[in-house]
Amino acid sequence: MCYCYNAESKMEQGLEREISQGFCCRKEVKHMPYRSNVPCKHPGCAKLIPHGQMYCEEHQSLHRNDRASACERGYGARWQRERKKFLDTHPFCVKCYEEGKLTKASVVDHIIPHRGDQKLFWDRGNWQPLCEHCHNVKTMTEDRYKEYKF
Repeated sequence: MCYCYNAESKMEQGLEREISQGFCCRKEVKHMPYRSNVPCKHPGCAKLIPHGQMYCEEHQSLHRNDRASACERGYGARWQRERKKFLDTHPFCVKCYEEGKLTKASVVDHIIPHRGDQKLFWDRGNWQPLCEHCHNVKTMTEDRYKEYKF
């Protein structure tokens, strides 16, 4: 980055367009990237991709439908509003409270995993406030594997 940038003098000289196009002192300014590239997440692929992406172009099509977005899974604006109301009225983690600790709840957990069932998803009797740690422990132990009933 050039340290001789002076917006007022550039504007006076009529060089607004050059500034907006990434020029300083009539030389092109090259910005350094904020993060280095990371490897593709596809098993066995070591291609480097920009930070923030998951897969290289070759493997992107294979993983396009790995998981639906949060909004598609029901966690949109309506959920965010209801979640906030619930946490305002139930501010402490129930699991930590049972152990005699007071920890601020940050997650509204579905006691019985809803698995897409909208009736179960919106049933407030099926909600409990948890801290992030307790929610992660519960998810990894109780909710990890889908249960299929026939």
